[in-house]
Amino acid sequence: MTAEFLLGLVILGIGVLAAVFPRPKTYVNRLINLEIPAFGLLLVMLSYDETLALLTFIAVTAIATFVLVRVIERREAP
Repeated sequence: MTAEFLLGLVILGIGVLAAVFPRPKTYVNRLINLEIPAFGLLLVMLSYDETLALLTFIAVTAIATFVLVRVIERREAP
């Protein structure tokens, strides 16, 4: 096991707990809490050196973040 793999698992676990039990239950906080486990999963993928999976993950994360921010803006608009 490499250090990237172990750090990725730790961040993934912490991020899942933060996403399940958010402290202030705002939409922005939930979006940030979803990004934490995504970063942990990214580190786990980096430890396996799966380039195609890594590039797909980065593309999907960028698109999903854009869509989530647009949804949050629409819900918070009067």
